[in-house]
Formats: sequence, C-alpha cells, structure tokens
Amino acid sequence: MSHERSTPSSPASEDFPSSTSTPTQQFASSPASGFGNHNVPLTALERFAMARGESSCQALAGATGGFMSGLVTCPLDVIKTKLQAQGGFRAQNGGQIPSASSVVYRGMLGTARMIWREEGLKGMYRGLGPIILGYLPTWAVWFTVYGKSKEYFSEHSVCLDNVNVVNFWSSIVAGSSSTMVTNPIWVIKTRLMSQVSRKNTSIEARPPWHYRSTLDAAKKMYMTEGILSFYSGLTPALLGLTHVAVQFPAYEYLKTKFTGQGMGQSAEGDDSSHFLGVLSASVLSKIMASSATYPHEVIRTRLQTQQRSMPSASAEFPSFRGGLEDPSHGPAAVIAKTKAALPRYKGLVTTFKTILHEEGWRAFYAGMGTNMMRAVPAATTTIFTYEFVMKHLNHAKAEGISKVANDGW
Repeated sequence: MSHERSTPSSPASEDFPSSTSTPTQQFASSPASGFGNHNVPLTALERFAMARGESSCQALAGATGGFMSGLVTCPLDVIKTKLQAQGGFRAQNGGQIPSASSVVYRGMLGTARMIWREEGLKGMYRGLGPIILGYLPTWAVWFTVYGKSKEYFSEHSVCLDNVNVVNFWSSIVAGSSSTMVTNPIWVIKTRLMSQVSRKNTSIEARPPWHYRSTLDAAKKMYMTEGILSFYSGLTPALLGLTHVAVQFPAYEYLKTKFTGQGMGQSAEGDDSSHFLGVLSASVLSKIMASSATYPHEVIRTRLQTQQRSMPSASAEFPSFRGGLEDPSHGPAAVIAKTKAALPRYKGLVTTFKTILHEEGWRAFYAGMGTNMMRAVPAATTTIFTYEFVMKHLNHAKAEGISKVANDGW
C-alpha cells in the first residue's frame, strides 16, 4: 500500500518531485535572481522552497510550530507543573504523608494568583528558555521521523496495510526518537518550573534547590547529581508515547474526514472550511489523547523533580558550596539532606504505588484541568503553525517550478 504524501498543487510538481534532487534545485541556488535572461524572477521563498526536500520542510515547519506553542502556553505549563509536583515536595520536606489542608497550590486560578503575587511576570514564564530549546528539536525531529516512518512502513511492511496502523507505528517511532534526544532539556524545564521564589514563605512547596537559569541548572544538576539526573523520568516519558500514538493518528483521521487532506497537505478552495477542519481535528485529537494518558505525566514530573544522591559531589566540587544567598537552601545543605533520606520514588511501578498510597488516585489527575487548557491550545498552535508553514512552502515550491517550466527550462 502506498501512503498519500504532501505534494504541491501545481501540475508541474509531477515533473519535479520534492523528495528528490532536481535540476530546479541547482537553478534555485544560483545567485542570479532572474535566471539569466528569462523574464519571471523567483522570489526568495520560492528559491528557498525549491532547494529543500520534503524532510527539510517538515523539520522547519515542526520547529516553528513548537516554538510558537511554547511561547503561547508557557504560563499554563508553569501552573500545571507546580500542581503536579507539590505533593512530592511536601512529603519530601516534611517527612510525613501530606494532608489536604497542607496543599499550597489549589486549582488553576489559585495557583496563578499565588505565582503572580510572589514572583510576578517572571514567575509565569519560568522555564521558557528550556521550553524553546526543547520544542525546537522535539518537533523538528518528530515531524521529520514521522514522515520518513510513514514512507518506510508503507513501502516495506506488507503486514501494515491499514493507513491508521501505519500512522500509529510511525508516531511511536517518531516519539521515541524525539524523547531520547530531548529528555535532558525537559528535566531542566520541569526543575525550573517547579521551584519557587525565595520570597515564598511556605517550606512545604519549596524544592531543595534553586537555579538561576537553564545553564545554571544544568551545571548544578551535573555537579551534585551526576549525568543520570538528566534522564530522570525517561521511562514514564517513553510510556507517554501512547499519547502521541493516540493524538496524531486521530488527528490525521479526523482531518481527512473534515477536509479530505492529510497532515501537511492543503488544496485550493474554501480556506474557512479548511481552517475549521484543522481546528476541530486538532482540538478533538488532543482531548482524546490527554484524557487517556494523563497519569503518566504526574509520575514523570515526580521522578524528574526528585533529586538523585551523589555523595562525592561536595568533596569533588568544594567551591560549589556558597552558591546560594540562603545557606539553608545551599548546595551543601541539599547534599546533606539527600544523604539523610533515601529516594522516595524508584521507577515507574514504585512511584505509582507511593503516590496512590500517600495521596490517593486523585493525585494522578492533579493539574489536569490546567493541562487541558494548556495542551489544547498548545497542540492547536503547533499543528496550525505546521500546516501554515507547509502550505506556504509547498505553494512557493509549486510556483517556482511553474515559473521555471514556463521559462523553458
């Protein structure tokens, strides 16, 4: 079975497939804007699009979508992370099973008010750096591998003769690749988002660290916890592949039903109808995926925000001790606390049992309302930006090929 691929709308595109090198790519790279004596010059976008293959266009569109998504939804991501992580800090700092009366962050609006009161606008965008650093490669890798995997499974796997099965396994392969590459960035992002201002008077919601920036977090994590700290929560993150395995096959199915076009494809016609189709497909697919797979996010957050002990850190890096203004929260104090207590969360199953025993099943859905309000616009922004960029790149490529063909090349 051959999987339908994104192609420009111009008939001339049949003569110059976008996935292979063509003579027009050589012409497009020429410094002359008008192709010698020919009458119709190529625009910069047409020149750029003609010189790029399908994978390059998918990577660019995916990275742009991820960047816009992170920028738009960072405050909601901060709120969600604090709601997910606070139960672990209360038990870790107090040594007792947390009670409902000790909850610091309550609901989306209550958490937002507390962050704004104690940290201001900066607190709402805490962790924006690693979000941008993370989303750019995540979606660039994801969309590229997803497209290549669909091609491979369609052409080489005779047993995968159903388009939905092909999309499912392609999303698994793409998700695994992007997760392995970017997990360290997401650990740093979670650490930065879960910490609080030094002005915060509650000890229960305070993690045992304070990082000034993305680079500062990476340095201190490596010095005090070792390289493995950057891969905390990798197992539930890989388990979270079930999320994209639900979301993107569902999106492709729904978009095809609503618009008649696959992901990354567009056709000339009613733009408003196409817009509504993409919007409906992206919202419904994200709600389906988030509802089905949310508990793994809480487990992943708890593992990522739990420090690893590294007893030799203070001996190997003595100059690191004075890193914080408040000695009670300095690296030396952190190392002493880490030595004194065994890690509470050990692996996926143990973490699940610990949270269930200490906080009940509701803890697995902490921050889910906020997550829905964050995840749906995040997914919609990512997909809309991806579709928008792919549409314009495909159109520019088709126009460029048409100009070259009409000029007699």
